[in-house]
Amino acid sequence: MIMKKYSLLAGVLSASLLFTAACSNNNTSSDSEGGKSDNKDNPKIVVDIFQGKVEIADQLKALTDQYTKEHPNVTFNIETVGGGADGAAALKARFASNQAPDIFTLQGYQDVITWKDKLENLSDQPWVKDAYDGALKSVTLDGKIYGQPVNLEGYGFAYNRELFKKAGIKELPKTFSELEETAKKLKAAGITPFSVGYAEWWVLANHGLNVPFAYQENPDAFIKGLNEDSAKMEGNKYFEQYLKLVDLTIKYGNKNPLTTDYNTQVTLFATGKAAMIQQGNWIQPMLDKINPDLEVGFIPMPLSDDPTQADKLMVDVPSNWVIYNGAPDADKQAAKDFLNWMVSSEEGKTALTKEFKYIPAFKTIEAKAEDIGPLGADLLQYSKEGKTYSWQFMKYPDGAGQEFGAILQAYVGGQKSKEETLKALDETWAKFKK
Repeated sequence: MIMKKYSLLAGVLSASLLFTAACSNNNTSSDSEGGKSDNKDNPKIVVDIFQGKVEIADQLKALTDQYTKEHPNVTFNIETVGGGADGAAALKARFASNQAPDIFTLQGYQDVITWKDKLENLSDQPWVKDAYDGALKSVTLDGKIYGQPVNLEGYGFAYNRELFKKAGIKELPKTFSELEETAKKLKAAGITPFSVGYAEWWVLANHGLNVPFAYQENPDAFIKGLNEDSAKMEGNKYFEQYLKLVDLTIKYGNKNPLTTDYNTQVTLFATGKAAMIQQGNWIQPMLDKINPDLEVGFIPMPLSDDPTQADKLMVDVPSNWVIYNGAPDADKQAAKDFLNWMVSSEEGKTALTKEFKYIPAFKTIEAKAEDIGPLGADLLQYSKEGKTYSWQFMKYPDGAGQEFGAILQAYVGGQKSKEETLKALDETWAKFKK
């Protein structure tokens, strides 16, 4: 299968500046001393932010504190709901209770369609012209731009270099069979190969199930076929192979994978109790906090024994900052000013790369390998070599993802066979498609 180059990454790779220039449960922090004020002489504005990345909760709080120092009339309330918590449901609950945030995060594609009536048009914002080619694709609808890309992210299996060396693994696995042999060597050396956190539905349904979607010769055509009942996951060799990959992680993973949550999964890996973990470069800040000397890197989540097909990471814009179009005008302007400051000021640029460990989606933000950490550096190397797949799970029908997760968790728990699992995935797509 010949993989077409993804336009976003083409834009990223065209600029060498990147080298030189889907999460605890709830965390709510507040930087305000009260409600919003209507004092016309010295208007105080409180910007409410709702976001889903628990890994950067502290860093975001520090960044908003810096903004407040420079703009003392603006303070922030930040609510972080991610990891094991259902951020989408929490966001919908906020709107239903008339407590809509001024700024919140959404994935692209289907989320933008679902939330369009609540989103401010950001097409005129100064950062738009600085975004990499393709970075705004998932938030562009009817010619209008509704979101600011948070960053570029990628995932696969992060691995512990020291544990690989201890097990005598000299060549990194690039194919499914090589990954299986690697797991056997680790186990023989007394090392748990995989840290598995399948208590989190999104690990299976979004990041995991994305892989067989991405392997399709034309993912958009395959998704169109699902919507038109002319394609199925059942009987598709890549979806069957994905279940074999899940089987491999269970066989060579930690005990109780269905009750292992995100924090526990990352902690097992960070403390050296497992050699590999299915996660992305977003865990770098957590790894640095738990074990700053941990030597890590990326290997793929292979579904075949063809290295030209299997040796790729999943890379895309994971989420976007959006602004509620029903917020008071002063709040909307403050929100726009903050988002622009975050990607244009030296303070914001430094925080995004050195503190958030983000790979920026903007051309003028310098991202050095030593700033974004070893996982980010490996991700950049894969991107430079064109060894990437894009994220298809953002194109799932609204509401399908969590049901996919429940189906796959039932498979992990032995309640569904492979055939029943794939059939149930097709039935879920059919139920939720528009």
